[in-house]
Amino acid sequence: MSHAVTKCHRKELLSVCPAHFLSPFTDVVTTNLKLRNPSDRKVCFKVKTTAPRRYCVRPNSGIIDPGSSVVVSVMLQPFDYDPNEKSKHKFMVQTIYAPPNISDMEAVWKEAKPDELMDSKLRCVFEMPNENDKLFVVFLCNKETVENQH
Repeated sequence: MSHAVTKCHRKELLSVCPAHFLSPFTDVVTTNLKLRNPSDRKVCFKVKTTAPRRYCVRPNSGIIDPGSSVVVSVMLQPFDYDPNEKSKHKFMVQTIYAPPNISDMEAVWKEAKPDELMDSKLRCVFEMPNENDKLFVVFLCNKETVENQH
């Protein structure tokens, strides 16, 4: 029940497969995002969210070898779902080519120039499929890939 819309660009450092969560949300609900590096170079990634208290992301950063994939677990923390509440939760997976002899991941992100980054943005939507399925709620992510160009 998830769908994705991707904007195509000249180069793609990472492909992100969107995911969804199924209720009930009274316990931690986990889903996985698959990050794939289609390039011929190592890629650094970092996952950010606009709702860090609602989600636990592991690993939230790392390096992906050329042609390889990494599975990132996203754990939605327990909460009382309110169908009237508009969700503005978003995720962003930032990527950059890994520099040679990488030793300090934090320094890579601090020194990154905006035109070296690629952002894959996922917008979260909570939906109630129909009135009879009161406990069935879906968390959808719409994918939008943005290559920074300045």
